[in-house]
Amino acid sequence: MDEMDAVTDVRADAVRWEVAVLSGGPADGARVRLTGRPSVLQVSHPCRIENAPDGMQIAALHIYRRDLKVKSEPLRYGFDGVSP
Repeated sequence: MDEMDAVTDVRADAVRWEVAVLSGGPADGARVRLTGRPSVLQVSHPCRIENAPDGMQIAALHIYRRDLKVKSEPLRYGFDGVSP
C-alpha cells in the first residue's frame, strides 16, 4: 500500500502488521493480525443472559500472553487460564 491515508495524512505502509496465532483455550488456532506486538490479548465471547435490563451485555473474557521466545511470524500467544 503506497497511498496516503486521507484521514490521518500518514502513509498507509508506515504501520507494520504481523500475524499471530492463539494457542490453547477457547480461541485455540485463531490467527490475528496486529501491530506493536502487545504483551497481552483479550478475547471476549458474548454470553446469553435471561431477564437482563435493556442494553446489558455480558461477555466471558479470556487472556492470551505473548510467547517472548518466538521472535518471528507467526507470533504466538498462549492461553492464560489463571488470569482473572
